[in-house]
Amino acid sequence: MRRRRLLGLTAAATAGAAAGCLGGDGVPGASDGDTGGGDGGGDDSGGGGDSGEDGTDDVEWPSGTYADYETTTVTVESPGGEARGSVTAAVADTGDKRLLGLSDAESLPDDGGMLFVYDAPRDSLTYVMRRMSFGIDIVYVDGDRQITRIHNAPEPGPNEDGEAQRYPGSGQYVLEVPYEWTDRHGVAVGDSLRFDR
Repeated sequence: MRRRRLLGLTAAATAGAAAGCLGGDGVPGASDGDTGGGDGGGDDSGGGGDSGEDGTDDVEWPSGTYADYETTTVTVESPGGEARGSVTAAVADTGDKRLLGLSDAESLPDDGGMLFVYDAPRDSLTYVMRRMSFGIDIVYVDGDRQITRIHNAPEPGPNEDGEAQRYPGSGQYVLEVPYEWTDRHGVAVGDSLRFDR
């Protein structure tokens, strides 16, 4: 089964670079803003299960490669404080974890996600769908935890590796959730995230 990977954050100076999930500040292996980072652009490791009503498999999350990741419940709230939806997110808060992203995941349950955490806001981030085998939504969030940009990133097509699918944004956090999750829950720019961290 082909796996997809979200090419994460990349600095404006390295906008032409491609490597999994590119880190914002351009230093491979750095703990803050690495140049590579396979993100969850669709890969999540989980066991099999029954098919859900939306056609996705019920999967334990996080599991496999991500089983020992710290997790947090991320709730999206409207500007008025109304909860729009929640996911259990594996936390990618180191250079290695951001580089890997969701690359090793086979699927992502509807109530699962990955939260990419940076030490400070980044002005120029780009995620790609490298080696991903399913689509995701990529949600950019600023230091005040307000959503600044949302992308629906579909699974790469046949004979595509996802490198050409680029999704720019900026922020201190990036939340990856199942494809069109934000549409199903009415999530919009200006909403905010609530999570313990």
